[in-house]
Amino acid sequence: MKCAICKHGETYPGKATVTLELDGTTLVIKGVPAMVCSNCGEEYVTEETTARLLKATEEAARAGVQVDVREYITA
Repeated sequence: MKCAICKHGETYPGKATVTLELDGTTLVIKGVPAMVCSNCGEEYVTEETTARLLKATEEAARAGVQVDVREYITA
């Protein structure tokens, strides 16, 4: 797909590090599958993956976690 940000690069399968914050909780997830722009490096994550990341962040916030760094595990 053509990059929506720079309008020049094509995206390719890669990995991203995603940082999410919610109610005082910071969750860093490494190795998230993403489509990455070959020109500017913009990273695109699917809706399904985004939903999993948001759920993990909500669970961490409910558990009182302040900061956590995790490796993405494919379902």
